[in-house]
Amino acid sequence: MPAKSRTYRPEKVRAALAGQIDALNEAVRLLCARPDAGELLDRPTRLGEWRVRELIAHLAVQIDWVPAHVEDPPEGRPPLDLLRWVERVGTVAPLLDEQARARAADPAGGFGGGPAAVAAAFQEAVAGLAAVLAGTDYQDPARRFEIRLGSMLLTDMWVTRLVETVVHADDLADALGAADFPHDKQAVAAVTRLLADAFADRAPGGAVELRVPPYAVVQAVEGPRHTRGTPPNVVETDPLTWIRLATGRVGWADAVAAATVSASGERSDLGAYLPVLA
Repeated sequence: MPAKSRTYRPEKVRAALAGQIDALNEAVRLLCARPDAGELLDRPTRLGEWRVRELIAHLAVQIDWVPAHVEDPPEGRPPLDLLRWVERVGTVAPLLDEQARARAADPAGGFGGGPAAVAAAFQEAVAGLAAVLAGTDYQDPARRFEIRLGSMLLTDMWVTRLVETVVHADDLADALGAADFPHDKQAVAAVTRLLADAFADRAPGGAVELRVPPYAVVQAVEGPRHTRGTPPNVVETDPLTWIRLATGRVGWADAVAAATVSASGERSDLGAYLPVLA
């Protein structure tokens, strides 16, 4: 288990987020240009009552939150690292749901309008974040950003935006029946590592080795610690499957049955520890 949150290189995180929002912007543009765009925006998602329209509106909320608040003054909130963000962000889910629904129902803001208005509003959100990512005023690694849950390093806040944009881009691909989404590779790498670290933080120990090649390896779960040779309990999966497991998009038993996870050893059933971010 990591003793503290992993350190992420600011320039790599900014580049990954820029690539990921560009891919999302193109996906939304292509969706909204289709003749059946209106029907697609009303299509259900795997996120409860959200349609594709609410999902895109939620993504816009997450994308333009930093540009809207990056100049907010400090408010004396306690420091918040990434592992504690993963642990606590679910507590604000009802508020995020309310914001997504409100934006999706507002024609004046674009997301409650026709497909062309949705595409234009989303492009505006992406452009605002891209400008902040490129701005020299926001590249100080010690700069902090205030959120409801605490005071974060701005670089860590960028990592949370990677989580939002990678996880929900996958939700969008699922809703549209797409085989995959053209994620930025470094974005997927960062999200995979954070969620693997969060798993190790939630289930401390050394009895199980979780492998998510090529991005992450962690040891977790109480029991005899492995130190040499082949570990007795090994779980291995690919990055997107791990992200889906860690966020509750896929259940443990279903992933094992589909052979997208391999698990060996008597302690290798991770179902009781998942999801780590819900």
